[in-house]
Amino acid sequence: MSEPVRSTPGSLPLSRLAEPLLRRLSELLDRAAPGKGWRDLAQRAGSRGRVRLSPLDLEQCSLKVLEPEGSPSWSLLKLLGDRGCTVVELVEFLQALEHTEALQCLSHSGIKIVVQPDSQAVLSGQVVKLCCWATGHPFVHYQWFKQEKEVPHGNSPELVLNPVNVNDSGFYICRVNSESSFVFSRWARLEVCDLQGTSHGSLIGLPENKLRICIQPQPQNLTVGDALVLECGAVGNPIPHYQWFRNGFPLANGSKNVYMVTYADVEHQGTYWCHVFNDREDQDSKKIEVIIEDLSDLQKPADLQEQSNHRPVGLLYYAGHGYENYGNSFMVPIDAPNPYRSANCLCVQNILKLMQEKETGLNVFLLDMCRKRNEYDDTILILDALKVTANIVFGYATCQGAEAFEIQQSGLANGIFMKFLKDRLLEDKKITVLLDEVAEDMGKCHLTKGKQALEIRSSLSEKRALTDPIQQTASSAESLARNLQWAKAHELPESMYLEFKCGVQIQLGFAAEFSNVMIIYTRIVKKPPEIVVCRAYVTDFALDLDVDPKEANKGTPEETGSYLVSKDLPKHCLYTRLSSLQKLREHLIFTVCLHYEYPGIEDTMDERKEVNVGKPLIAKLGLHHGFKNNNCVQTCCMANNPFHNQIESSPVAAKYYVPSHCQPNSCPGTYHPNRICSDSIRQPETCSCNGTSRVLPSRHEVLNYSPPVEKSNVPVETTDDTVELEFLLSDNLRFSEQQ
Repeated sequence: MSEPVRSTPGSLPLSRLAEPLLRRLSELLDRAAPGKGWRDLAQRAGSRGRVRLSPLDLEQCSLKVLEPEGSPSWSLLKLLGDRGCTVVELVEFLQALEHTEALQCLSHSGIKIVVQPDSQAVLSGQVVKLCCWATGHPFVHYQWFKQEKEVPHGNSPELVLNPVNVNDSGFYICRVNSESSFVFSRWARLEVCDLQGTSHGSLIGLPENKLRICIQPQPQNLTVGDALVLECGAVGNPIPHYQWFRNGFPLANGSKNVYMVTYADVEHQGTYWCHVFNDREDQDSKKIEVIIEDLSDLQKPADLQEQSNHRPVGLLYYAGHGYENYGNSFMVPIDAPNPYRSANCLCVQNILKLMQEKETGLNVFLLDMCRKRNEYDDTILILDALKVTANIVFGYATCQGAEAFEIQQSGLANGIFMKFLKDRLLEDKKITVLLDEVAEDMGKCHLTKGKQALEIRSSLSEKRALTDPIQQTASSAESLARNLQWAKAHELPESMYLEFKCGVQIQLGFAAEFSNVMIIYTRIVKKPPEIVVCRAYVTDFALDLDVDPKEANKGTPEETGSYLVSKDLPKHCLYTRLSSLQKLREHLIFTVCLHYEYPGIEDTMDERKEVNVGKPLIAKLGLHHGFKNNNCVQTCCMANNPFHNQIESSPVAAKYYVPSHCQPNSCPGTYHPNRICSDSIRQPETCSCNGTSRVLPSRHEVLNYSPPVEKSNVPVETTDDTVELEFLLSDNLRFSEQQ
C-alpha cells in the first residue's frame, strides 16, 4: 500500500483531466454561440477571487488564433488549471453559461456510480453486505473507508462483514478511481444492535431487511431529580428512524433511539412509547408507564421549602460584540448605529440590578465579548448602587482592555471561551471552581496565549453550581399566562405537500432552531419518470426577515448557517434559514418555485406556488413594535439558481447578519443594510476592534463556503452525534492511489 494522501471529493484539479478531453472541451468553446464561448467562461472564472484573470491573460489567449492549430480555449483551460481551478468549479461555470454540450462531454468522461451503499441497522452476528457498483473508462478501482480509515481488503465493489459486531458500527464510504479522476459514493451508516444476554428468538428467521424492534423500553419508577432514560432499538433496511411519544403527543427532542431527561420532574411522568419507521414500514414499541415521585415535601422543613422556593437563579450568557468603559460592560445589539455609544447598548450592571430586585439566590454572568474601550463613547454612567450580596459571579472571556476571539473547529465557529466552557458545563462543581478549570484549559491553547485569558470576578460565599436543581414556585395566574405565551411562541407551521401541474409533488417542512429562527426545507417526494432534473426553491421573503440569499436553498443545514438542529432534520432536502421572526408584522408568505427539465429539451420549465403559513413561532406574539416596516421582498438566490437573474437585476437590498465579535458595519459577516445580493466576493476578513487583521478565523469564514447543490454527497458532523459527517470525515479521509 502506498503512502496515504489527503483529498476531498470533487477536488480534482482541472490540470489533471486527460488531454483528449481538454482538447474536446476547447473545440466546443472555440466554436460556441455568443454567450457560451471562452471569453464568457473567462469572465465567469475571473469573478472568483483566487483565479484573478488579468486583461493581459485574456489578450495572450486571444492571440492563439494567430498560431497554427492555436486555440484560445485550450490556452484558457490550461491557465485555469495552473491556477488551481477544479473540475467542480469548471462545471459550475459551464452550468452558468448553459453550455449543455460541454457539460455532457465532462459527464460522459467521468465515473458513474450505478449502485449506492445503503444505510442499515442489523443484529450482531449477521452477515452484512455494503455494495457500490460503478462504470468508468477504461475500468474502475474500489476503495472502502470506515470514516477516515481505510478498510483492510476493502478493494471490491462489495464489502462483506461476516459476522458483523458492534465495533463495526459507523459510517462507510467507497472511493471509486479511474485513470484520470475519482468520485465518492454516498455515506452509508451501519448500526449494529447487540442483544447479548437478552432473548431475541422472535427475530430469528425474519427477512434481513425487515423492520423489527429488538430492544423495548422498560417501565420506570423514579423520584424528582433522577435521570429518565428510555431506550428503543430496531433493525431494518432502510435504516430505522425514531419518534418518542408521551401521552399521545410527540416529544420535541425524541428523534433518537434513546430518550433522556437529565433531571426528571413530576411533569415528565406518563405513558411513553416509541414509533419506529423507515421508507417502507413502521412499528410501535410497547407502551410503558413512567412514575415520578416528589419526596421534597417530606424531606424539607416548611420554612426551608418556603425559602428555597423564592430564591431563583439569574443567568446571563452573551456572545457578540461588546466593550467596557469606566468599569461598566456594554453589550452591542446587531442593529446598533456606527459609531455606537452606551445609549445604543445594554449595560450588564443594569441587568445585575434587575436580577437583584428579584432576590435571586445566584447571579451568573458569562460574557463572551471584547472588553476594549470604546473611543467614541465618553459618557460616564451614574448607576444606582448595587446591593452588597455574596451571590455574584462574573466570567469574562477576556481581560479588561483585551479582545475575545473565535476559533474554527469541525465546521463550527465558537468563541474561545465557549469552546472550553461547553466541555465542563454539566460538571457538578462550584461555579467558581468550574470557571477556574476553564481558565486553565484556555491557558493551554497556543492560539490565544498572550492575547486572551479568562477573568473571573466573584463574591460567592455558598457552594452553588450550574447543575443545581431549579426551584419552582407554585403555579400562579401570571406564570400560567407566561407558560402559555412561551408555548405559543414555539408553534411551527404544519408540514405540507404541494402538487404541481407537471405531476411533481414536494414536501414543505419546518423546524425551529430558536423561537425566532426557523428552517424551511423542501424535498421532492414524487416525480414523473419523464422529468430528468427537478428542484424546488423557496423565495420572495419580506425584508422584515433576515434571510441571506447567498445561504438559502442549500444542500445541508450547515451551509445556511444552522448547526444546532441539523441532526434532527430530514436528509436530501434544500434548506433555508429565516431569522428575526420577531420583526414579522404580517403572515409569512413566500413562493415555492419548481424548476424541472425534460430529456432532449434544453429549455427549463418553471412553476410557482404562493404559500401562506401564518405567523410562525415568536411572530405570533407580535413583538415587532419599534421595528421599521419594509414591504419589499428578497429572493433567495444561489449559484445556478434559475431565478438568480431576477435578483441580479433588482435594486432591492438584501439584509443579513452572521454573528461575529466584530463591530457592526466594519467587519464582514455583520449587518449591512445596503448590501446588494450579487455574485461578488465579500470583502477580506478583518476586525476593526483594533484596526488590525484578525489572528483567528471569524465565524463568517466558516459560513462562507457553499459547495454546489447536489455536488457533495458526504455528510457533515456538526455535533457530538455522528449523524452528519461529510466535511469532517472527508477532510481527514486518507486513501491509497491505485492505477
